[in-house]
Amino acid sequence: MIRLNKLKRNDKIGLLFFVAFVLSTSLIYLFEERFDKNLWSTQPSKRHEMVDDLIESQILINKTKDEVIDILGEPNSSFTNEKDVFTYRLGQAPSFMKSKRERLLIVFEANKVSKVTLAIE
Repeated sequence: MIRLNKLKRNDKIGLLFFVAFVLSTSLIYLFEERFDKNLWSTQPSKRHEMVDDLIESQILINKTKDEVIDILGEPNSSFTNEKDVFTYRLGQAPSFMKSKRERLLIVFEANKVSKVTLAIE
């Protein structure tokens, strides 16, 4: 076992930052809301809590429009301008400052999802 009193000052600082990083990453992972198909459709105001997991997990990549609609429901809007795009409202995230509303953008190429990202209204 490493004895803390034998570590050099810079090593202690590095160890402190490493422990803080591991702890903060673990807490973010534990408290981040996972995507839930039922919650997405029944509580649209909570979508902002699940959107990061939805994007990072890439579960929509290579899905067809019908598959996306089956997972997320009907989009709030869709348009075609060189590429087909679905948009979904995410609800308002709590904030101390007035924040801009975000939407989930799903871009289709060749009838398959090629990109899932956020856009500010």
